[in-house]
Amino acid sequence: MRSSKRSFYPEYRRSNERLAVAVQALDEISRAVVRSAEGPRALVEAVVLAAVEHLQAEWVLIAVADGALRGIRPGFLFARDGELVDQEHELPAEAREQLDVIRKRPWELEPGEARPGWVRAPMLLDEEPVGGVVGRPGAGVQVTDTDLAVLRVLANQAAVALYNSYLFHTAAQLKGRAEQLDAEASRQAKDLVERKAELQEVQRRLTDAMQRQVIDEERHRIARELHDSVTQAVLSAGMIVEVCRAELAALGGASEQVAERLQPAKELTQQAVAQLRSAIYALHRGAEEGPGSLPVLLERLSHVHLPAYVDVAVRIEGKPVPLPGEAEHSLLRLTGEALFNTATHSGAGRASVHLRYEIDRIVLSIADDGTGDPAQLRRTLRIARTSDLNGHHRGLANMAARAEELGGELSIGRAKMGGVLIRLEVPMPLAEGDGDA
Repeated sequence: MRSSKRSFYPEYRRSNERLAVAVQALDEISRAVVRSAEGPRALVEAVVLAAVEHLQAEWVLIAVADGALRGIRPGFLFARDGELVDQEHELPAEAREQLDVIRKRPWELEPGEARPGWVRAPMLLDEEPVGGVVGRPGAGVQVTDTDLAVLRVLANQAAVALYNSYLFHTAAQLKGRAEQLDAEASRQAKDLVERKAELQEVQRRLTDAMQRQVIDEERHRIARELHDSVTQAVLSAGMIVEVCRAELAALGGASEQVAERLQPAKELTQQAVAQLRSAIYALHRGAEEGPGSLPVLLERLSHVHLPAYVDVAVRIEGKPVPLPGEAEHSLLRLTGEALFNTATHSGAGRASVHLRYEIDRIVLSIADDGTGDPAQLRRTLRIARTSDLNGHHRGLANMAARAEELGGELSIGRAKMGGVLIRLEVPMPLAEGDGDA
């Protein structure tokens, strides 16, 4: 019966054409869906252009509601005459009005309802509106229920694509944040390790400073006691010896011979006073000897700490290299011990101190022109290091112990000057903390 109507075939033809357009639009959308590398914009563009073609529309607008799918781009897309616009100031006034409705009141985009002059459909996710599509159909186009159904399909396809992009965007943000937190945690862990190392170094330096302070206070106390008691007693003994010598010399005869025999006692007391003063000076100056000044300290030691009758020459060879303070202190004390033995036991009138800086080692030599026997000193050193329990000959043992602490080697031989040669070789560079005495 309907086929007998004159208008049936044109309507059928027009419906079939619209259906073909709808199928083509869905095909374009499906192709846009699989272009995931391009993000959601490709699919939104496909949806808008398909809606324009299907409705033969003057323009079509698709937008996301405020608060939905935060961070999604584009927030809206407007199509007219094949041109795509995503800047709000470029929209016509009526499109801006519809954009305001979609953003603020998407629930007003009633599904299946065509308004005079334009058509609208919501974008739904879990039955909740998250945006919508609005279009102005072309002149002479009648919007049917099928057209509205196609428009809803297009809108929902866009909603799913935008939601997936939103999830991907959120996951990417969370991943980026997690990477940032991981990097920050690694940085803080590294910083914590560095701060811990700095704290340990500060604590070590503080402990060293406290120990040095205790040692310095003890040095000064011993120096004061030596000055106030032992030195004064030796000076008094020397004065008594001198008075007795003068009185005995005045008596003449055998008394004069006794007075002459007291002359060595006078000289011994003078030597004892000189050595005490040298020891007191060394005790006061020990804490002030800083790193990097070993040549200067050796010069000072040779000219200040020893009796005037011993002539000491100091020679420095090579470029001086700053050493850890404890190492320089040990080298200085070892030199002082050797010169003290020279002045006390060898009867020498001359001595030399030779310090040579080489690329991989330091060589320190102390020589004299005295009467010492190197072989006897080596035997004495072996005995002192094994069985000398009463404190005699500890000077040689102390020098050997300092050499070992520095990682060096001490040797005793015959000097070209005729006396004893004490030679020390120490590897270079010295690590911090080597040479603790």
